[in-house]
Amino acid sequence: MTKKVKLALLGCGDVAHRDYLPEFHRVAAHAEIVAVCGRGRERAQMTAQRYDIPVVYTDYAKMLAETDAEAVINLTPMQLHDETNLAVLRSGRHLYTEKPVASGLHHALRMKQEAESRGLTIVCAPCVMIWPQIALARQILESGEIGEVHSARGLGLGGVPPWPGFTSDPTPFFAAGGGPQRDMGVYPLHALTGLLGPARRVMAMSTEAQPEGFVITDGPFVGKHVPMEEDDTWLILLDHGNRLITSVEANNSVQGTKAAQLELFGLKGTIALDLIDGSAPVGVLRRGAWREVPVPHERAGGPDHILGVRHLVECLQHGVRPTLSIAHAAHVVEIIDAAARASRSGAAQTLTTTF
Repeated sequence: MTKKVKLALLGCGDVAHRDYLPEFHRVAAHAEIVAVCGRGRERAQMTAQRYDIPVVYTDYAKMLAETDAEAVINLTPMQLHDETNLAVLRSGRHLYTEKPVASGLHHALRMKQEAESRGLTIVCAPCVMIWPQIALARQILESGEIGEVHSARGLGLGGVPPWPGFTSDPTPFFAAGGGPQRDMGVYPLHALTGLLGPARRVMAMSTEAQPEGFVITDGPFVGKHVPMEEDDTWLILLDHGNRLITSVEANNSVQGTKAAQLELFGLKGTIALDLIDGSAPVGVLRRGAWREVPVPHERAGGPDHILGVRHLVECLQHGVRPTLSIAHAAHVVEIIDAAARASRSGAAQTLTTTF
């Protein structure tokens, strides 16, 4: 039997307790969490007790110096990814990182170089390209049923804050270096570029629907005012070349929509799907009629983030290159960088990366 991969968990906030740890039993035959690190000792200890993690830290440098983990799951706020991801790699450990991998292209490429020089594996969220609904959409695309895709659109809607039921401080999502383009836009950006190929040029516009910010209305941080330091409403246009254009809306300013989160348009038909809920069927329009194609799935509703951790474990145990690569994640980071420049300048931005 293959030896279990030892993992250390860095960050035990809302996403850890909502999406990762409750689903870790699906990976437990092949991996184990041997240490957890959180900024608050009480929450880190609660996490360790609930999920039988033997060692607790509040200093990630100390954890990296002492743990025998082979890889780290980094679920820290996105503003900390530059520092923490690089520290993990420099400690000689493989890495699974939440999105985005870095605050900018320079930092992402630095991580890529560090990993390559040390022979380390990086797996980057969001794990869109291994989600079952995306795999099914790819099969339908490759069948030629909707013809050659000429355009597509994606939605990354984070919901209007304050968010009910959120158990951590949401401030990082709205602080400088956060924003819906980084938090939610990455889902359609990874899906569109993963299915249709890298983008070549970017145009964008952005604005603030809630410039005054908001006050948290429930949970442990009730009453706290959260300033809006990033634009909360984004429209990003991508030119992929070869007569293919796509668009992404990313915001924290829309209550909801009836539209599909991802739509791919060909002259013969359309594919429409939910980017977050892998249990929802994929819709296919052909000859004027829609049909629903069931998606084989494991998690009943919600984003199946644990598949990214499983992917890391499989890459390490079988010596394969990750589908959720740092090269793809760096390309998406460059798109987000370019979108900010395009929004400020009003001019299209040319991209330099591919994957």
